[in-house]
Amino acid sequence: MAEKPKAVVLLSGGMDSCVTAAIANQTHQLALLHASYGQRTEHRERRAFDEIANFYGTRERLVVRLDAFRQIGGSALTDLEIKVPESGEALAPQAGIPVTYVPFRNAHFLSAAVSWAEVIGAKAIYIGAVAEDSSGYPDCRPQYYKAFQALIREGTRPETHIEIFTPVIAMRKSEIIHRGIELKAPLELTWSCYQSDREACGTCDSCRLRLRAFAEAGVRDPIAYRAQVAP
Repeated sequence: MAEKPKAVVLLSGGMDSCVTAAIANQTHQLALLHASYGQRTEHRERRAFDEIANFYGTRERLVVRLDAFRQIGGSALTDLEIKVPESGEALAPQAGIPVTYVPFRNAHFLSAAVSWAEVIGAKAIYIGAVAEDSSGYPDCRPQYYKAFQALIREGTRPETHIEIFTPVIAMRKSEIIHRGIELKAPLELTWSCYQSDREACGTCDSCRLRLRAFAEAGVRDPIAYRAQVAP
């Protein structure tokens, strides 16, 4: 049997990236990449990354530090002076881009992934971006990845052929949960909370989004929460 081709999977430790890794694992050999960028929960997200990587038995792992994001600020995830939203208003379709948006973050993640993929001979990059049922981040839109695909073609060696895959981009969060369960993805190891490194707070917009998705899916969320509000 031929060896599966290699894919770099961007794995934050969250639910979407975990299910994306499970999808990639069906057809590719995983090379998992994690970025710490000065976010509030970077240590807990790193733990989630390590535990998910161990679950899949992945040996090829890369953890990169992007400390400039803490210096740049402008996001509630990286600037401690900006409060993490807990009202749930940011989840409304008309709410606009929330303060948890980290400016142009995914371009940095993808750039690291492309560099690594070119070195290790990976033919694919998987990223768990979600457009339909997320917070409205502009770097999670399908056209963004179409543009970045063109950039890869222009900015790598002529013999390099790397394709970006966004397998959950058009799914609702509840659909992602069902897909993860179908693939036996370790959802219990994932972390979504924006502001707590221990028990998930249950009140930030990311926790609300996750809780709402599990409620819609009719499935119990396997992680513990310090508190819960109606999602």
